[in-house]
Amino acid sequence: MGFGERLVEAGRAHGRLCVGIDPHSALLSAWGLGETVEGLREFSEICVEAFAGHVALIKPQVAFYERFGSAGFAVLEQTLKALREAGSIVVADAKRGDIGSTMQGYASAWLEPGGALEADALTLTPFLGVGSLAPAIEMAQRAGKGVFVMAANSNPEAQSFQAQECEGMSISQQMVDACAKFNTGEDVGAVGVVVGATVVKPPRLDHLNGPVLLPGVGAQGGTLERVLAIAGDGAHLFFPNVSRSVLSAGPDVNELRKCAFELGKRLK
Repeated sequence: MGFGERLVEAGRAHGRLCVGIDPHSALLSAWGLGETVEGLREFSEICVEAFAGHVALIKPQVAFYERFGSAGFAVLEQTLKALREAGSIVVADAKRGDIGSTMQGYASAWLEPGGALEADALTLTPFLGVGSLAPAIEMAQRAGKGVFVMAANSNPEAQSFQAQECEGMSISQQMVDACAKFNTGEDVGAVGVVVGATVVKPPRLDHLNGPVLLPGVGAQGGTLERVLAIAGDGAHLFFPNVSRSVLSAGPDVNELRKCAFELGKRLK
């Protein structure tokens, strides 16, 4: 079973929810943890216990580990491994994007089976052209993994840029259309896109045949009702991402799991 089909199955089992693991300074403090590698590790271990095997998709934000240097990456390695060993589907939110051998290096780091940072999927930035992402897309397809390509982001700078038209089509729509070409066939494809839940004019997605990750639900103002409106008849492929609105229930494991469960239940 390929990545897209596995994710759809997980959505049916747990509800189509993606929970972010975002150990930024404010949350470490709110949970009574130090802004140290030890605090980072404890935060991550709590999240693993709360969410592993209980939500469809889990998304560690790489930047909050990277800021601690090699020690932070060591915690991230442990977190990715623990989540995947528990049977969870994990997307590393690293937003990588480059060309040629450099893109191949990123693909190997995050998607190659057996790698120290192995995840089930990786977020990618396509503004060197979707074609530049081919090494990561090809590795994902070979290894039964997935990618999520930035297409229509919800921050104001992105919306004003990505909504611009070239030859009668918005940049965001061109990104979606380029990704759709990788998802031919009857099964759900491995190449997904990221579309902000607060985007005013989202691109057309009915032909993508791949998963859609929708950040911005909860603290950023997006709602599950808005997600369902964007999804239309393809709701089984849409996975809203929540972070702060769930993580604010921590550090109690049961409260974190309960919060995620209640949101997931609304997306079955």
